[in-house]
Amino acid sequence: MAETPDENPETTEETPATEAEATEAAPTEEAPKEEAAKPAAPSGTTRRERLEERRSAKRKPRGETSPEERAAERKAKREHTAAERRRYRTRLKTKKAELRESRPAAEPDHAPEHGPGRAKVRQGIVVSDKADKTITVRIDVVRRHKRYHKIMRTSIKLHAHDEANDAGTGDTVRVQECRPMSRSKRWRLIEVVERAK
Repeated sequence: MAETPDENPETTEETPATEAEATEAAPTEEAPKEEAAKPAAPSGTTRRERLEERRSAKRKPRGETSPEERAAERKAKREHTAAERRRYRTRLKTKKAELRESRPAAEPDHAPEHGPGRAKVRQGIVVSDKADKTITVRIDVVRRHKRYHKIMRTSIKLHAHDEANDAGTGDTVRVQECRPMSRSKRWRLIEVVERAK
């Protein structure tokens, strides 16, 4: 029959009284190694002073290093900095690419009919058709003032080329931008939207 620790008083005296004492006894051998690895910093020094001390310990005095050693150190430092910069830029590029993919597609700033390389199209009323192959078109613009929000009505007149003398006074027409055809004509008639009554 095996004896339990309570029944045998001799075994209880030999083993440590608690687990805490057992754990304290084991690390005592490793503790000096850790202390030897890290030099104890004086409590009165600041973090900045400790950093300067560490840097000065790494750095050799000017007379002890040869120009070749200094050049090699500088080259290694440049390579290290360049590698860090490359890693940073790569991270930045991937982050931007992810952001672009997550965003919805941006709408163009202009209407599809007014993109770059596309001629402007306007609709107006013919006020004169007296000239041959030319009509004068009045385009009314109604817009709200940016600051005062008052409705402002303005109009501009432009001359358009009408090859067949199709449009008459009072007709609603659609004109398109084109190459200069005379001193004042830079538009041409596309279609007559509505005839005058």
